[in-house]
Amino acid sequence: MGDQIQFIVEKLNQEPFRKNYNLITFDSLESMQLLQLLNDVLGEIDPKHDVDIREELPEQTAKRMLTLLGILKYKPPGSASDLSAFRQGLVTGSKPVIHPLLHWLLQRTNELKKRAYLARFLVKLEVPAEFLQDDTVADINKQYEELMEAFKNLHKECEQLKTSGLSTAEIRRDISAMEEEKDQLIKRVERLKKRVETVQNHPRMLEIARQLRLEKEREESLAQQKQEQKSQLFHAEQRLQRAQLQLKEMHHAVVDSKPESLMRKLEEEINFNSYLVTEKIPRELESRKNSAYFLQKVVAEPAMSQSDLDALEIKINEVNAQMNQLIEKRMMKYEPIDSKFSMYRQQASIISRKKEAKAEELQAAKEEMSSAERQMLQKTSQAHELEGADVLKGDELKHYVNKLRSKNTCYKKKRLEIAEITAEYGVLQRTEELLKQRHEAIQQQLQAIEDKKGISGYSYTQEELERVSAVKSEMDEMKGRTLDNMSEMVKKLNAMVAEKKASLAPVIKELRQLRQNCQELTQECDEKKFQYDSCAAGLESNRSALEQEVKGLLEECVQEESSYRYINCMKRNLEVQLQRAKEEMKAYVSSDPQERRKAIREQYTRMILEQENLGKKLREKQKVVRENHGPNMKQIKMWQDFEQLMECKRECFLKQQNQTTIGQVIQEGGKDRLVL
Repeated sequence: MGDQIQFIVEKLNQEPFRKNYNLITFDSLESMQLLQLLNDVLGEIDPKHDVDIREELPEQTAKRMLTLLGILKYKPPGSASDLSAFRQGLVTGSKPVIHPLLHWLLQRTNELKKRAYLARFLVKLEVPAEFLQDDTVADINKQYEELMEAFKNLHKECEQLKTSGLSTAEIRRDISAMEEEKDQLIKRVERLKKRVETVQNHPRMLEIARQLRLEKEREESLAQQKQEQKSQLFHAEQRLQRAQLQLKEMHHAVVDSKPESLMRKLEEEINFNSYLVTEKIPRELESRKNSAYFLQKVVAEPAMSQSDLDALEIKINEVNAQMNQLIEKRMMKYEPIDSKFSMYRQQASIISRKKEAKAEELQAAKEEMSSAERQMLQKTSQAHELEGADVLKGDELKHYVNKLRSKNTCYKKKRLEIAEITAEYGVLQRTEELLKQRHEAIQQQLQAIEDKKGISGYSYTQEELERVSAVKSEMDEMKGRTLDNMSEMVKKLNAMVAEKKASLAPVIKELRQLRQNCQELTQECDEKKFQYDSCAAGLESNRSALEQEVKGLLEECVQEESSYRYINCMKRNLEVQLQRAKEEMKAYVSSDPQERRKAIREQYTRMILEQENLGKKLREKQKVVRENHGPNMKQIKMWQDFEQLMECKRECFLKQQNQTTIGQVIQEGGKDRLVL
């Protein structure tokens, strides 16, 4: 516990907390301060929890902390029955609850930060089924799930890039190194160009060198293509060999076969497959469904203790015994005809079981044969790859295969035995550990209760009593447990209890004296602690005052440094401006027209003249636009009127055309009536 508190204090004194605690100040924190400290650590992990717990209710604080701890997958120490005590301790700020929690959080802060960040995006919101029946809500939920999957993939890619070893600093260094190499190559090329320019016919030689480089690149590409063609040819030869091998096998199978034998094989295969489809597979499927149903029922039931399991086992044994009795009664009541039928039924069941076993063996043999054929093809291809390798054939191959099968079966048996022994050993070891832990926990609790009650050693006495009672029961079972022996044993036991009580009496007196001494020492320790706390508070106040003074001096120093740097920068700016003014004055006074053109005054003068000429041109253009504005607007108005006139003519023409077609239809209808 001391190491745990030491670790917590060290972590809290570092960045980003900087609490300046020591063991005494941390141990003297009140429950509210401990809760605020825990909230600060949780706020560092998840910024949403960086709040003041005094501004919210204790229930809200506990609910918020428990939600985050559930996301962070924190498991409180102890059994499942201690969860209520953990929640109560978290609400009240109990030290036995807060200290282990702080130790767990500060041990893995970076990992928990990452987990809290991912939980913001990966904790799925559960939408009720009745809301999902709405199409809009269902579409939004589907988009939400797709975005969650996309975030998972992007996060994985980001982590892979982070762990790939390529950092930005390394990339920048590589880029700077490549830029330096580029500059060196440019300088080298320039030097070579200068050196080549002195040679006669250097353009022709450069052209020939370029053609040589192109031909070399082409040669490399052709060599690569040749290698690819070789690999493709090799794979094609392998496929051809496999096809030829299959063709030979098919030829061997067809040479000695007749239509009757082929039909017989097909019928056998059809019968076997129909047996699998109609009997074996449905039976296995039904058994799997039943086992799954029973397993679901077992999972749905509440957790069972060892006593419940023992009761169920006793009930199963009773039911099995009843079943055996009923079977025996039924067999005794059978008549000879029924006995014959039962014999036939037994034979039929034996035959059906044999049939199932043979079908399973046949299926396993077929699977083994197909896997062996695949392995044979792979091995033959590997043998063809290795030139000059010996390949087993005929009897040697059969002998080798039989040897491998025997070894394989032996290996499988041994492996199964090892797996069973390992599993059993693991179960026994885990059971032993659990029993030891439970025994130790119970012994500690019992010892604590005895110390609390002031009767330490009572459990040992109780065990002795139990042992004596066990010996008594065994002796009673052996001798018939007569009444006289029972009375004698009771007297002996009472005497032993009296002796133990008499032996424990001085120990209890000593314990009381030691308790008084402990109380006195505790009072003295509290007084010393109070004196120490007052002294530490005085020193802490002095230290804080000195820290504030040092902080003020540091701020003043920083201000002076910033003012110095500002004045220095202003001085440099003024020097640059003065230098520019001197250069401008020198260029303006110079008699050289080229130098005068470089002067800023001359440049601005030229720019002013250009802008004035541009303004004159724009004013002339504006004048022309103003003069032509009126006639242009009139022309636009006339064109719009003309467009309206043409639209009206088009509508009139369409109306007239519709009327003429209607008149023609009426005339044709009248003619038809006259004809009739």
